[in-house]
This record gives sequence, C-alpha cells and structure tokens, in this order.
Amino acid sequence: MIKKESKNVMRERRHLRIREKIQGSATCPRLSVFRSNKHISCQLIDDERGVTLASSSSLALKLEHGGNIEAAKAVGADIAKKAKALKIKSVKFDRGGYMYHGRVAALADAAREGGLHF
Repeated sequence: MIKKESKNVMRERRHLRIREKIQGSATCPRLSVFRSNKHISCQLIDDERGVTLASSSSLALKLEHGGNIEAAKAVGADIAKKAKALKIKSVKFDRGGYMYHGRVAALADAAREGGLHF
C-alpha cells in the first residue's frame, strides 16, 4: 500500500522547488506569502543578506476575519505601502507553494495596485 504525503508536506516540496529559482536582493526583494486557515502574512526578504526588510499580516493589522480575500487585499496594500516607504519598486513573488488563486492572488493583485511590479 502506498502512503500518501500530507498536503502541507507536498506544499513544502513545491516551495523548495520554487525557492531554487527565486532569489531576492536588496533592490529586488522576494515577496514571500504564507497563509493559514485563519490568517495570511507576507514578507519582503533580501536573500543575499538573509534579512526581512518589511512584513505585514492580518494579525498585525488586527483584522477581525484574517482568513478571507478582503484580509488578503488589505495585507497586500499594506506591504505595498511599506515597500514604497523603503523605495522598493519591484519584487519577485514567492507564492510559497500555494496555488496562485483566491487569497494568494488577491494579495498579489492588491500589491500590484499599490505600486509594486512583479
């Protein structure tokens, strides 16, 4: 009998494959997304120095319902505002092994509307 891996293990494997190709820098950091059932968060990461430049989450914004599309849009707009304050115009989008659909796509679209290019 074949033992099936859990969804999260498969997602982590996809994320490692993505990370082999995406590398962030100070001028063009990596926009990394993490979503859970209740919340969504993202970070701007400079992989060359190994530091987080800015972060935003539905927890930090104190949203009542952090696991829906409206919360993802708010987090995307907030990270775009923080990136603009750091004079960052372009990023490399790291979807974290998740499908580019729903909350992940809403966060990305809101970040684009806020002025980020990727």
